[in-house]
Amino acid sequence: MIAFIIRISLALVAAFFNVYLFATGHWGWGISFIFITALIILSFFRNENMILALNQMRVGNQDKAKAYINKISHPQFLPKKQHAYVLYLKAVLGAQELGFAASEQLLRKALFLGLRTNEDNAVSRMHLAGICAQTGRRQEALNLLAEAKKHDKNGMLKDQIKMLQQQLQMAPSKNQMRMAQMMGGRKKTPKMR
Repeated sequence: MIAFIIRISLALVAAFFNVYLFATGHWGWGISFIFITALIILSFFRNENMILALNQMRVGNQDKAKAYINKISHPQFLPKKQHAYVLYLKAVLGAQELGFAASEQLLRKALFLGLRTNEDNAVSRMHLAGICAQTGRRQEALNLLAEAKKHDKNGMLKDQIKMLQQQLQMAPSKNQMRMAQMMGGRKKTPKMR
């Protein structure tokens, strides 16, 4: 929030200084300073921590990407698409620490807000399908995988989707899992003496 206030004050000072330069007749400096003012105003629409986190994800350094994402303290003040990407990256990067319920909630909210690219939509649906498969919701997982396959236009996730579908076909149903939990697993036969 403090960074947002500093950004607003810098934008206002830059705009007033720009007007002052034009009013005093320093046209060359005024035109040059327009670019600086535009950069400050564009920083409202692109969060620097988000850009750095996406760059670290692209490089493959997930620890640094997680650190940059965690620096964003109030993502609800960001534009809608950036808020969706913050939630998406938090869910994907922190799936182990957050647990199934929290990461599923973050992914669903990110999908609701809207992700830009088809690949990101496919990855988020594939992660949701994995969570649903682990929690015993097989039919929902299959539906999410079908949606992920539609969004994967370049075929980048083709192998992962196929592997997850095969695992879901071999997995026991929810009722079978419930019965196994109620029975306490396989009964041991008593030893003969």
